[in-house]
Amino acid sequence: MTRTVIAHLTRPDGETLAFRRVEGSGPTVLWIGGFRSDMEGTKALALEAAARAGSWSYVRYDHFAHGVSSGDWRQATIGRWREDAIALIDHLGGPVIPVGSSMGGWVALLAAQARPHAVAGVVLVNSAQDFTERLMWPSLADHERQAILRDGEALITDPGLGDYVLTARFFEEARRWRLLDGPLRLAAPVHILQGAEDDVVPWQHQATLLECLAGGDVILERIAGGDHRLSAPAELARLEAAVGSMRARVAG
Repeated sequence: MTRTVIAHLTRPDGETLAFRRVEGSGPTVLWIGGFRSDMEGTKALALEAAARAGSWSYVRYDHFAHGVSSGDWRQATIGRWREDAIALIDHLGGPVIPVGSSMGGWVALLAAQARPHAVAGVVLVNSAQDFTERLMWPSLADHERQAILRDGEALITDPGLGDYVLTARFFEEARRWRLLDGPLRLAAPVHILQGAEDDVVPWQHQATLLECLAGGDVILERIAGGDHRLSAPAELARLEAAVGSMRARVAG
């Protein structure tokens, strides 16, 4: 596959978002990755291959303090990632279909709220809205929670995500962006893919989202045997089909 050139969007504070773009037709499919994931992941690359094959417009990018984008990890927050996604949508112009994976699903929903006229549809993959309070904090070891409360931060060691710092500010700021405390009104249709065996974001988390969503049509696909990655060939095919279906739906 021909490599796309990395472009950069400079933010008001001088930080830069790195992204790769495939020129094509229709609404721009915008890949929004997960917590500590970059734009070189399996699902992001699979969608790029599908975009090339189908002549879609497609963009994948790295969040602030992820991959080859700039930024101090300790300054990263849900609000910052939200603002950056909105800025990229504004930069791209025209209709956009955010495809959010895990934490990226939370960011995609926040962006759809903020830009209802630009977001034509939303695809979510094991979406982790409100994960800081509902999923991450309860999963931390007691000594990690105590360190955050006492010292303002804790070093987390995770075989899959590497060593990283979690700050008290990260959790406090995220409360501003919670979506599951009441009705979530979106004009755009939503298609959710959820692994039935996901032990990071359990399928019941999407049941709560369904109870909150109001406005657009919603499809939930519960994928038997699927884990948090949803990166097996058959699962990637389901993702490509969901995005293709959404493109067709919003095209009218």
